[in-house]
Amino acid sequence: MADLVIIEDYDPRWPQLFEALRSRVSASLAELATSIQHVGSTSVPGLAAKPIIDIDVVLRSADELPEVIRRLAGLGYEHEGELGVSGREAFRANAAAVQHHLYVCPPSSREYKRHVAFRDYLRSHPADAHAYALLKRELALKFGTDREEYNKAKSEFVQHILERSSEE
Repeated sequence: MADLVIIEDYDPRWPQLFEALRSRVSASLAELATSIQHVGSTSVPGLAAKPIIDIDVVLRSADELPEVIRRLAGLGYEHEGELGVSGREAFRANAAAVQHHLYVCPPSSREYKRHVAFRDYLRSHPADAHAYALLKRELALKFGTDREEYNKAKSEFVQHILERSSEE
């Protein structure tokens, strides 16, 4: 059941849910984090999405990752490593009330820069955000039980948007 791809209409509570999560993580990481950003589809007003909040934390220094792992463990997060994506560390929230993904990135993280560029582009280009929502709904119907194939099928659209964002 956890691997089902379910796309929901935009929920205006998503920014509030992010803020509650951000506040908790920020209080724990304090000076170790320079930025905590709401990324992913739930961060784009009006965009249909999987109801999972994506959070990117940018560290002051990559050398502080062991301390970040320790502090996040105190909040109930389990460090999962890179999970095949270089430039970010994934954390799973055990028994979290709000479904979310937490990623910790070094200051130079290319993945973090991609997430923010994609989010900012869709926020300022509603027609492209609408096209993305339609694509996600179509792909969820086609690959609803295979999250990996769903993500692969979105990659061309995502790459196109990232290229357009770099031209602006």
